[in-house]
Amino acid sequence: MDKQDYQRLAHFRQRLRRFMRNSELLCKANGITALQYQMLLQLRGACERDWATVGELAEHLQSKHHSVVALVDRCEAAGMVERKPSREDRRQVEIHLLPYGLELVARIAELHKEEVKMLRQEFSLPGWEPLD
Repeated sequence: MDKQDYQRLAHFRQRLRRFMRNSELLCKANGITALQYQMLLQLRGACERDWATVGELAEHLQSKHHSVVALVDRCEAAGMVERKPSREDRRQVEIHLLPYGLELVARIAELHKEEVKMLRQEFSLPGWEPLD
């Protein structure tokens, strides 16, 4: 790698960190943690259906199963999600968004739109091709 490769990589990481920090602040201002928002976002957008299992959430969040169980517990206590027994496999539990969770994820996602648009434009410019 040459100096320009390192500069691009450093800039990318700095912009990614700035995005994550701004996201953390937006979440906090809306009364939830960034991890809670990530889970709500995964439930709303990552799956083909309107719910996910704890195992699927663990994979999407890159977290341990027991950590996601605790996260679901906190979100359930706050009225954002609910657990339902799976209709297909009684050994599994489905995690569903409740109206409060839907409202939160919609509001916070909307607040991210301008920053995402800016990042998309910035990283679609010439010179941002993947490093060889």
